[in-house]
Amino acid sequence: MSAWDIILMEAPRFFTWWNLRFLAEALGNTLLASVAGCAIGYAIGFVMAVLRLPQVVPVAPLRALAILWVELFRRIPFLVLLLLVFFLSQFAKLEAPLWVIAVTAVALRMSALAAENIRAGFETVKRTQWEAALTMNIGALTTLWRVVLPQSWRVILPPSIVHILSMVKETSLVSQIGFIEVTFAAKMLTQRGFSALLTYGTALVLYFCVSFVLANLGRYAERRLTARKPSSLPAA
Repeated sequence: MSAWDIILMEAPRFFTWWNLRFLAEALGNTLLASVAGCAIGYAIGFVMAVLRLPQVVPVAPLRALAILWVELFRRIPFLVLLLLVFFLSQFAKLEAPLWVIAVTAVALRMSALAAENIRAGFETVKRTQWEAALTMNIGALTTLWRVVLPQSWRVILPPSIVHILSMVKETSLVSQIGFIEVTFAAKMLTQRGFSALLTYGTALVLYFCVSFVLANLGRYAERRLTARKPSSLPAA
């Protein structure tokens, strides 16, 4: 019997209400870990990127701490980072839910990736823009928000979308701590006697649909933001 025949034979028994509900809940957990984690991580990454700007933060030790944060969480493999968060929460007796651990690990990883993307975008804006703002007595944060950030979106957004999609796929690793997401759900259904080709094939389709939707939303946001004419200041 071919693999296709096995799938056709098991499909009616596999795609039941309870199995579909179980997969939907697992998909919701995947979205929770990836989207919420990336959103929190991106906010932290933005702060870290701003802390590395000498025009905003003249204190060198503070900038060094921001660099250490980025390099530390960017170099550690995600699975190692996830297990560190999991066991540290147990050691501290926090009794945190698994979804909190998953979101925290994704946020830490994304914060480092986002900080590096945003820093690279800031550096594309000429230093003369900062100098002109200082000459005109414009505050550093105002210059960052009104002048630098609108010009740097073109560089920041494309790699950020790639990293978000990458984190969506890396959330499959949170199954290692028992968090029921799409990959873990496929594993459990396989253990119930269903064909691995059917269970993991369904997981593949779900990951593809999520990635496809997020990629298109990212491209839409990129077109909207980059279509606006960025503000700039004359060279000092």
